[in-house]
Amino acid sequence: MINFLQNAIDALSLGSLYALVALGIGLLFGILRLVNFAHGDFITIGAYSLILPSTNVVATMLIGSWHWELLIPVVCAIVVVVALATDALVFRPLRRSTAPTLMIASFAVSYVIQNGVLMMYGARPKAVNLWSALTTQITIGGLREPVLQVVTIATTVALMVGLSLFLRHARWGVQMRAAAEDFRMAQYLGVRGNFVIGLAFAVSGILAAAVSLLFLAQTGALSNVMGVPLALFAFVAVVVGGMGSLPGAVVGGFLVGIVTTMLQAYLPPDLRVFRDAFTFTFVIIVLLVRPAGLIPSRSIVERV
Repeated sequence: MINFLQNAIDALSLGSLYALVALGIGLLFGILRLVNFAHGDFITIGAYSLILPSTNVVATMLIGSWHWELLIPVVCAIVVVVALATDALVFRPLRRSTAPTLMIASFAVSYVIQNGVLMMYGARPKAVNLWSALTTQITIGGLREPVLQVVTIATTVALMVGLSLFLRHARWGVQMRAAAEDFRMAQYLGVRGNFVIGLAFAVSGILAAAVSLLFLAQTGALSNVMGVPLALFAFVAVVVGGMGSLPGAVVGGFLVGIVTTMLQAYLPPDLRVFRDAFTFTFVIIVLLVRPAGLIPSRSIVERV
């Protein structure tokens, strides 16, 4: 039982990261119909912003050595600026383009960012010790878990509650929801399209920054493609949960994280190397049963 509970907490922790990434991707898709594959690279930028730009093998902390009360807002600001810059330079000129064009543009942005990181920091992964105190374990009964797992889950819950309150009660949040339901009608009613889209990029940047810090604290390693697997699994989570549905993105993120962790824990040892194959088989089964996702967006269904 103790072993199952530990696996369950690990699953919730991984699902939390997927849910936060899926929220960032789902938020932009809901408003702009953009599948932003560069979102994973926003996570990479947030992590690399902690160290001095250098191709040396050993990383030298810059922002990463600051107190967390200053570190977190600065990293969030950096990622938000990058996200807004991609919108202003790439996606805004392509506003009237088709969804495939926007998706290819996001692929291009992703490769530009990855190669930019390569030029500034070199190709070798770098070890970074961020918030090592969070790796200490807490014991409750016979249950032993790192503090970081609890912090990851608590941070995710706090961000999701905050985002939910913002979307429901803040004026700008209501405008974002209106734009997600019917963007053109929202514009007719006075919603400033570029402002709302920029706001969505800023919120997705904050979510990416949070994931970059939590993920780096867990792995302790920087790589120019570190955010790509997270974005891939999060995109799968968005599809499983229902394209354009923010609750669906959260549910899909947690579901993919739980399935992945439980398969890693309970598959026979010889089959664990094929864990991802089993995970995607599960995804196929879910989509065969619920082609529109677990919680399909009403606006998407109506358009189909």
